[in-house]
Amino acid sequence: MCNLLAASIFFLAIHFVVSGTRLRDALVSRLGAGAYRGVFSVASLVGLIWMILAYKHAPSISIWIPPPGMRPVAYSLVFLAFLLMVIGLATPSVTGVGIESKLAEQNPASLIRGVTRITRHPFLWGVAVWAIAHLLENGDVASMVLFGSLLLLALGGTLSIDAKRRRVYADGWARFAQLTSNLPFLAIASGRNSLIPALQEIGFIRLLMAILAYALVFYFHGWLFGAPLT
Repeated sequence: MCNLLAASIFFLAIHFVVSGTRLRDALVSRLGAGAYRGVFSVASLVGLIWMILAYKHAPSISIWIPPPGMRPVAYSLVFLAFLLMVIGLATPSVTGVGIESKLAEQNPASLIRGVTRITRHPFLWGVAVWAIAHLLENGDVASMVLFGSLLLLALGGTLSIDAKRRRVYADGWARFAQLTSNLPFLAIASGRNSLIPALQEIGFIRLLMAILAYALVFYFHGWLFGAPLT
């Protein structure tokens, strides 16, 4: 369990202490944006693999037993998570990596399409929903540490990215943030955006990709993670 805790602390630290902070800005200035992204990606991958391996070898210490009716709820949440994650990854956004410089454009509405109308952080909210589903379905300490860490990272990551973009693209970010929301559907509920265009802009291919990804992971879950779902 100590190994899993150490892996989780390392993984969270490189994101919350480095990424999205002024330390990140200093490292980018010294190393260059490309080199920094490379080093950070390697460190993140090492941390994630460390967490997964530590989780697999952690002792099983049960805290509570999920009720029988929890599994369909968890499956539904995971499906929603895949929709957000896959569609989010397939939709270019200034909250992602590589095109954030478009925030300098004069018309922020041109940057808001598809799932971005629902939330400007669809992938991270997908990870958060996915983590919540696994927390509901697993009542052991190791799962609480692993999925709790990923939930904390996803939710904190949305705030970290917002702060980083605000710091670098103050005016452009303000215009973009005015028309979008971090919390899903908040911009739509407050009248700052519209849902119907989002459904048209998401596109059939992205939706099909999300459904296919969910189906494949569901079917091969036992082979991939040692926990069959069928």
